[in-house]
Amino acid sequence: MSRSIWSKVFTNFVNSLRPRQAKGNLMGEDYMNNKYFEIPADPRRGKRNPSRWFEPIEKDNFEQELPAEWEAWLRGRRKEIPSTEEVLKNLGIMQMKKTNAKKVAIENPFVHEESQVNPNEHKFPVISEYELPDQIIKKK
Repeated sequence: MSRSIWSKVFTNFVNSLRPRQAKGNLMGEDYMNNKYFEIPADPRRGKRNPSRWFEPIEKDNFEQELPAEWEAWLRGRRKEIPSTEEVLKNLGIMQMKKTNAKKVAIENPFVHEESQVNPNEHKFPVISEYELPDQIIKKK
């Protein structure tokens, strides 16, 4: 094998160990200051779908919430980026629903009566033909 092949193999190996430095286009920012990026699709290079990702404010928080509109864009369920007005409108609707749900819960609290639950009642059907691990079946 020639030197050029081994140099390419070595170069690719070293590049695979380095962190990926993806440079994409900044597409937008949400009200939580998360930044959203995209590398457009390039069918000439065999890349049909765009690569999309976001940079959260808190790098260590893996359970960070995203607006539903931006999450749909990240997963490719929508092509256009959401507008700030759309995100804020849906956020207002979400907050209104939460406050209305709290009002309904205060006005009509759910009643949990413990007396209705019978502890001796089986949750699953008991079939006499099948044996249970801790019981011995009496043969007829």
